[in-house]
Amino acid sequence: MTVQTAPVAGPEIGVRGPANAHSDGESVRRSGARHRRESAAPAFSCVNAHGGAGATTLANILDAADLGCRWPVTARGDSGRVLLVARTHAAGLQAAGRILDSVEKHRRPDVRVLALVLVADAPGRVPRQLAQRIRLLRSAFKTFDIPWIPAWRVGEQPENLPKEVMNLAQFLQNPLGTR
Repeated sequence: MTVQTAPVAGPEIGVRGPANAHSDGESVRRSGARHRRESAAPAFSCVNAHGGAGATTLANILDAADLGCRWPVTARGDSGRVLLVARTHAAGLQAAGRILDSVEKHRRPDVRVLALVLVADAPGRVPRQLAQRIRLLRSAFKTFDIPWIPAWRVGEQPENLPKEVMNLAQFLQNPLGTR
């Protein structure tokens, strides 16, 4: 099922269920491939900063390409518009920081990080020392925080997606003024 966000100029971005939640059990790595016309390329790519960050789930929900932990190769047809996805635990934040630092040092004209998406690694608030790292990342890059969603943990779709997911989808329809 695809729920469209409010119409705004830019590419259509659908909001769907969690990764691998297909009725036929098929695992789809290029998210949304079954729902998109064959000729339509994804408007952006989701890239994990580390294993298990959540890029597959977000790519499925936002109808994007899921690149796993690999950087886009635009010559191969990958979208160079990237959402970098990381968990909010120490290793996830360190990985995101290393990658974003590398992106700043080795800019490629065909690749642009639209935003950093931080997916909660547990329910509740992050510890103070991790919150400090998050503030530092947020000061350098457009950042979206996705709260803990218990349904995703067991491969189900929540009845209603949190407003943070809908805000991310809205941003992706018109990411003006971003890095």
